[in-house]
Amino acid sequence: MSTVTYSTLAAPKVLPLDDARTVARFFQALADPTRVRMLKALADGEWCVSDLTEALGMDQPAISHQLKYLREMSLVRWKKHGRHVYYTLGDSHLRDILLSSLDYLEFR
Repeated sequence: MSTVTYSTLAAPKVLPLDDARTVARFFQALADPTRVRMLKALADGEWCVSDLTEALGMDQPAISHQLKYLREMSLVRWKKHGRHVYYTLGDSHLRDILLSSLDYLEFR
């Protein structure tokens, strides 16, 4: 019977540091309750800034600041119609992650 030592086995792969930083930045975006509430609203459909402002009970500059952060992270997309700016989630993966998290935590 042969003995297998760990040195003879392939070492498990470790996530490269730059990739780990990218993942950490993604989860930082979800670490703010206001941004989570916004993303949940956007997971359900398109919202204009004024409607988000009213629904979240916050002032427009605060909402715009958070949306700018989410835009910079490519987590949301926007389009302008006249004076109104409408936001949606950046892609369906974010929706899946958010809804899976809510299901896991039983907050749906």
